[in-house]
Amino acid sequence: MTETLNKSNEIQLIHKKSFDDNNNTSYLSIQPNSLDELIELLHNAFSTNEIDIDYIYTIMNNYKGTINEWLPYIKFQSDHYTRSLVDNGNGKFNLMILCWAENQGSSIHDHTNSHCFLKCLQGTLIETRYAWPTFEKTESMHIFNRVELTEGQVTYINDSIGLHRIENPSHTEKVITLHLYIPPFDHCNIFNEHTSCMNEIKMIFHSIREQLTRNE
Repeated sequence: MTETLNKSNEIQLIHKKSFDDNNNTSYLSIQPNSLDELIELLHNAFSTNEIDIDYIYTIMNNYKGTINEWLPYIKFQSDHYTRSLVDNGNGKFNLMILCWAENQGSSIHDHTNSHCFLKCLQGTLIETRYAWPTFEKTESMHIFNRVELTEGQVTYINDSIGLHRIENPSHTEKVITLHLYIPPFDHCNIFNEHTSCMNEIKMIFHSIREQLTRNE
């Protein structure tokens, strides 16, 4: 069975529950043994405009990696989390590594019609999910789920599911996460937890393919 999730930038995300001969990813490996292999599998999967979302989840989940692979993208800052672009996916996706120092977190935000896969590479983080506000009156944001993500776990969200916030709850440990966004986006909306007021912000990279940007 094929279920259409979204169509944007001519990319159609679908569900295919098994990797059989009728699946356009059936010939691809589901076990990336390095970051380079993960990137190669992603490019192969995106060689057509019909993307198997279950295959993407599987290879993100199966990727283990090592700290040596991530070192070029690890850019901790004391006053904010950082976003380092690993691969731009030929305009079809962005793969990036985010670094969260102690007690750092994101604002409550949407994904501007993008699909987000998040894998915890190191440490433990908290994902809090919020319902979309009604915008009819000033009110606090409604939490409908809060989970702890530990090393190796993957989560997925898009705007039809809701909004979320990512936090490193530790006072002593840092967190490293791997993010895949389909398609890429350069802005998103953030929300005030107490009033539901929304503001648009521009997204920036602190490094691109290992090179620091002028934002640093």
